[in-house]
Amino acid sequence: MKKVLLLLAKGFESFEASVFIDVIGWNLVDGDKTTELYTCGFTKEVTGSFGIKLNVDCLINEVNINEFDALAIPGGFEEYGFYEEAYHPDFLELIRDFDKQNKIIASICVGALPIAKSGVLNKRKATTYNHKNSIRQKQLADCGANVQMEPIVLDENIITSWSPATAMGVALLLLKILTSEKNANYIKEIMGF
Repeated sequence: MKKVLLLLAKGFESFEASVFIDVIGWNLVDGDKTTELYTCGFTKEVTGSFGIKLNVDCLINEVNINEFDALAIPGGFEEYGFYEEAYHPDFLELIRDFDKQNKIIASICVGALPIAKSGVLNKRKATTYNHKNSIRQKQLADCGANVQMEPIVLDENIITSWSPATAMGVALLLLKILTSEKNANYIKEIMGF
């Protein structure tokens, strides 16, 4: 069984989190049945953007990365405190640990920024939120990333993307890497995309 850890910081974007939950879940039920998703945060109940609350499976300090095959990181809103937890040393260390073992790290939108802040995107291709006058691409570059003006970027084991519009594409790419292109295309088809 391939296990995905969904790492949630306070202020996470619910739509971006939901695509990982759904794609991995649809695969467990109707695909090749080889994937499971577990949620993680600093507190048992994580409050996302717009006041959405999610009870997580485990706390960040309880994670044994040897039990997981991939890490998924949705972006979030600064107005809801996303960067307070996304830039926390324990959050960044977990990212580094996944990268050291060359495990897949998939992010959506500003979920790329803690990956960059952790140092693992230094001199690697990546992208992040890029809407008009966005400072996020500059922040990514300031952390040493080689910023690409593409909606989804895969560099070795790390997937980054630039907006919620890319969310389903990122989740399906993660599934493709974990299983197969044929299986990911099947899930995409039965989900109606």
